[in-house]
Amino acid sequence: MVFDGSANGHDAKVFFNQRGGITYNDFTLLPGHIDFNVDDVELDTRLTRNLKLKKPIVSSPMDTVTESKMAIQMALLGGIGIIHYNNTIEEQVKHVRTVKRFENGFITEPVVLRPDKTIADVRKIKETYGFSGIPVTEDGTLGSRLVGIVTQRDISFETDAAKKLSEVMTTELVTAPVGITLQEGNKILKECKKGKLPIIDKEGRLVSLMSRTDLLKNEDFPNASKNKDKQLLVGAAISTKEEDKERLDALVGAGVDVIVIDASQGDSVFQINMVKHAKKKYRHLEVIGGNVVIARQCKSLIDAGVDALRIGMGSGSICITQESLAVGRAQGSAVYHCAKSAREHGKIPIIADGGISNLGHLTKALALGASVVMLGGMLAGTTETPGEYFYEGGVRLKKYRGMASFEAMDAGGAKRYFSDEDKVKIAQGVTGAVVDRGSVVNLVEYLAQSLKHSMQDLGCRTIDDLHKTLYSGTLRFEVRSPSAQAEGGVHGLYSHKDPHPGLFKQVINQRDL
Repeated sequence: MVFDGSANGHDAKVFFNQRGGITYNDFTLLPGHIDFNVDDVELDTRLTRNLKLKKPIVSSPMDTVTESKMAIQMALLGGIGIIHYNNTIEEQVKHVRTVKRFENGFITEPVVLRPDKTIADVRKIKETYGFSGIPVTEDGTLGSRLVGIVTQRDISFETDAAKKLSEVMTTELVTAPVGITLQEGNKILKECKKGKLPIIDKEGRLVSLMSRTDLLKNEDFPNASKNKDKQLLVGAAISTKEEDKERLDALVGAGVDVIVIDASQGDSVFQINMVKHAKKKYRHLEVIGGNVVIARQCKSLIDAGVDALRIGMGSGSICITQESLAVGRAQGSAVYHCAKSAREHGKIPIIADGGISNLGHLTKALALGASVVMLGGMLAGTTETPGEYFYEGGVRLKKYRGMASFEAMDAGGAKRYFSDEDKVKIAQGVTGAVVDRGSVVNLVEYLAQSLKHSMQDLGCRTIDDLHKTLYSGTLRFEVRSPSAQAEGGVHGLYSHKDPHPGLFKQVINQRDL
């Protein structure tokens, strides 16, 4: 009797070559053998040829997802953030520099106020940025003479929000001279039991600030993504437009570690020329190309010299490219076929971008050959994303929009879709809102632990092991019918409590079409 392998699922080659477009929901992974503890699972991976991460998670270069605040936290957690380009060159460079300077222990661009500002101003800063230890200088600028510092302790019991800082600030200050080392500053903070240590020059002018909280980061985040100089890793996006060569130069000058050439359809002469330009001018720079979804596209960019590929077209929660233009690919098929092609042409790492709407999708993306997963919608609504919270129907929300929504294109996102000069713009995305998800710190740790449990169930200690099972045929796939999908979710209950509330809430969309 001939063994029928389908009784125990199919290998990836058979499964993906016999069917049309496969999404993450269309299949399930059959379990492996467990002979290790979940804590033995390691999530180390490659972002590019030469950059490694401790966690396979990247934040998307969207203007409602990644600026310096998100990029700092992603790097501290072992991933990396890619800063969007819906801004001026100077603004994007400032975000990169903020990330690069962060782990030095010195806050080189602290928020500073004048003595005539009020308690209300401090509370607004606290609400927006999450801190309230603010230096006060004569004219409210860095480089001006330091006259005090205002902390939460100074204003906690003040009921008059209009009271000026000159009336409540602490003026007996513990300071340190410019040139002090990180170790010396840490010693002073421990001895004086203060939360902030202003660094001043000989004339008493504020130069920078040290924070007890920042000095603890190395202990709190041992898996932080850093370069050889112990600076946090950070990426930035550029377009394929000729004028973005100037943006590239400025970002490299600011110390960016990796560039993402951001285009919705990456197989173009414009992107190929930009890749070649960047790799020729900056040989040390890691360049990620994309987005692509088929093997031919992958080879075009690999031949041009990319160090990694970004995979996905029309699969994001706020993306409607496949509806609007009838072009794209189901994300499961795109990741599998592109990863296979990239492996055959130099083992180039790939980034699965889009289509992640639950915990299992992260595992499936990696199981299909991705080295890292890029998240947009799953991170949207967290404290670290740009923008302010607002309320709608009693629910605390934050804006989340596709880079091809009319709103984002008006702000500069049209460069990604070759439509910034179009008289009539075609929306390929929507603007919407997501619920408040709290800090990305808790979210990413939750996602990472979920991945570890998934990989234990599959019998794989590392992402490399997972990929070996994929290409050896050991990893088995099975079709997930609509009834199987229903069976695999919550069903048959009168009511239930969501184990991770808010994490996978649907985007509240306001269609741009």
